[in-house]
Amino acid sequence: MIPEKLTPAQAFARLASIIEKLRAPDGCPWDREQTHASLRTHLLEEACETMDAIDGGDDAHLCEELGDLLMQPVLHAQIASEEQRFDIVDVLEGISDKLVRRHPHVFGDVIVADSGEVLTNWDAIKTEEKARRGKVETSVLSGVPGTLPSLMQALEVSKKAIKVGFEWPDMAGVLAKLHEEIAELEEEIAAQPNLKDEAAQQRIAEELGDVLFTAVNIARWRKINPELALRDTVTRFRGRFEKMELSAKRQGLKLEDLTMEQWDELWEAAKQSIDRS
Repeated sequence: MIPEKLTPAQAFARLASIIEKLRAPDGCPWDREQTHASLRTHLLEEACETMDAIDGGDDAHLCEELGDLLMQPVLHAQIASEEQRFDIVDVLEGISDKLVRRHPHVFGDVIVADSGEVLTNWDAIKTEEKARRGKVETSVLSGVPGTLPSLMQALEVSKKAIKVGFEWPDMAGVLAKLHEEIAELEEEIAAQPNLKDEAAQQRIAEELGDVLFTAVNIARWRKINPELALRDTVTRFRGRFEKMELSAKRQGLKLEDLTMEQWDELWEAAKQSIDRS
C-alpha cells in the first residue's frame, strides 16, 4: 500500500517540529548555538545555491536546495520563539495577510490593466502601511537594503530615483552618459599609471563605479536584470575557459606558457564548441 502524501500543512508542521527538536536542550549542539546573526551567511549561501540549482535545470537538485533554503526562516522563527519575540505562525500569518492586502485586484474589487498597474498599487499600499506604523521615510531611496549585491542595489536605487523624475529622456541619453563616463575613466587611468598611488587608485575606482552604475541604468531601460546578466556572462566565461584548459591539456600545453595567439585560438575553438552544443 502506497502511503498517502502529506498535505502542505502536515509537511510544514513536521519541518517545524524537527527544527524545534534540534534546538531543544537534548538536540544538536550546532543548531543550539546558532543566532540570527550567525545564520546570516548561511541564509545568503542557501539562496545562492538555490539560484545555481535553478540555472542547472535539475529538478531533484532544485527541490533539495529549496528545502535547505526553507529551513533558514523556520530556524530563525524558532530562535525568536524561544526568546518569546514571535513564532513561525506569526511569520506565516504576516506574509499571508500582506499578500492578500497587496493584491486587491485578486482578493478585492480593484481592476488593473497590466502588471505595471499591479506594481504601482503595490508601492502605494506599501507606503500606506509604513505610514500607519509611523515609519517616516526620509528619502525616496529608503527601503533599498544596503546588504543587496552591488548591481542589484544599483538597479533598485535607480528605479526609486526615476519615480520622482530623475531620469534620462531616452536611451540615447543613457548611452551618451556611458560614453562620457568611459572617457573620464580612460583619462584618469592615462593620467595616473602608478598603481601604488592610493589617491589616484581611489579616483579611478570612483570613475569605474560611475561606468558600472550607468551600465546598470542601460540594463534598467532594456528591462534586463544586470545581476543575472553578469552572472550568465561569468557562467559562459567559466565554461569556455574550462574548455580551453581541457584542450590545452590534451595538446600537452601549459596555460602559463601560451602565447597571445595560442590563447586566441583556444578561446575561439572553445567558444565555437560550446555554442554548437
